[in-house]
Amino acid sequence: MSAMSKPLMAAMLMGLLGTALLFASAPSAHAQNFPTKPITVIVPYTPGATADTTIRLISQKVTEAVGQPIRIDNRPGGNGVIGTLAAKQAAPDGYTLLQANISAHAANPSLSSKLPYDPIRDFKPVTLLWTFPSFLVVPGSEAVRSVADLAVLGKSKPGGLSYVSTGIATGGHLLGEMFRTRSGLPMVHVPYKGAAPAIVDLVAGRADFFFVSYASVSGYIAEGKLRALAVAAPNRLKRFPDIPTMAEAGFPNVEYVTWFGLLAPAGTPDAIIAKLNEEFARAARSPDLVKRFSDEGIDLASTSPAEFGQMISGDIEKLRKVVRDSGAKFE
Repeated sequence: MSAMSKPLMAAMLMGLLGTALLFASAPSAHAQNFPTKPITVIVPYTPGATADTTIRLISQKVTEAVGQPIRIDNRPGGNGVIGTLAAKQAAPDGYTLLQANISAHAANPSLSSKLPYDPIRDFKPVTLLWTFPSFLVVPGSEAVRSVADLAVLGKSKPGGLSYVSTGIATGGHLLGEMFRTRSGLPMVHVPYKGAAPAIVDLVAGRADFFFVSYASVSGYIAEGKLRALAVAAPNRLKRFPDIPTMAEAGFPNVEYVTWFGLLAPAGTPDAIIAKLNEEFARAARSPDLVKRFSDEGIDLASTSPAEFGQMISGDIEKLRKVVRDSGAKFE
């Protein structure tokens, strides 16, 4: 190599190094400016459902912080499969997110060997957003005043008890199956496409019980149309100190805490995930929202992406036996 070519070679190497550094820093720079356009959150539920209204209020806080609107895209159906599949197929750029929940992401994998998405491989966790326990409620017109009374009713009814849920392998369904297993009583599951029609039939006495969120039935309880017998949680809730847990009522291990959170398509840059986590976690800690949802029996929460991922993996394993024992399958 000639002496004249050495400076030229050095200059070329420096140029290549500079280009490499520029490309390496691009994702970080992009994350610093993120978001520069509206973000869409796919919600696999109908407008007006508790899950829908909750994410809208949290998203409004994020909009105020980042200066870009958060659009809610409702994609109900298939126990969350329709919306989840749409999110999987979205560009991994942070501008399309999925409102994930324990049913679609932890129960569905045990419902079908042909699920069109892998809950772990196809998504990146962003953060947990809220949790809530389910209450065992019965028609207010019935004489049933305790879980023990409900069990006695089940023994006396031809065909056993009937219970409603918002769909196959949802919290209400799986809790009903846990209760059936623990009690040894015959029961019939009647799935609905949402809480509203299920509640209408329960109030009318066309079903015997429903495991459901307090937010969905608080008005009916206040009016005496429904009665809460127990909460399917490890401990009594501070706001409802007089309502026993299912374990205290004589049926241990009938527990299920529903969670909702955010996921992004696999391949979304880690720096973007970190930015989304920061903004949505901050919104979930807003004192006014925390107070508002606490009054409705919903606990706002946040986690790191890694913690949320571990939570999802753990619940997949935990629910596998429950789903298998229930005999539930996608229709």
